Amino acid sequence: MALHIILQHLDSPETYAKIFFVDFSSAFNSIIPALLQDKLSQLNVPDSTCRWITDFLSDRRQHVRLGKHVSDCGPSALDPHKAVSSLSSALLPLPNSCTSSRQSVKLLKFADDATLIGLISDGG
Repeated sequence: MALHIILQHLDSPETYAKIFFVDFSSAFNSIIPALLQDKLSQLNVPDSTCRWITDFLSDRRQHVRLGKHVSDCGPSALDPHKAVSSLSSALLPLPNSCTSSRQSVKLLKFADDATLIGLISDGG
């Protein structure tokens, strides 16, 4: 969609586009759960919420189900820090009301990614 919007704009003479990509999950790849819990506590986040987030990010375990067969529960094969991607949506939401009143500015959101596009014409 972003590419279509940009290419359609660039079909006109003397136009260009500025693009800003953000992947919020990458911001959480190096998170240290205990440090996050301390920071959230300093922000007066309820202690039960801080503990839940820390627990969510620590010692992840999983099992695989295929039809009637279920594997033993064991440590997640994924890096525990990557389990944060589902939490990132809760901590850094991009509400639908986050839009621009300018027709030349587009904000595209998908999962934990955002693309901000500025469509610029000569003199603007």
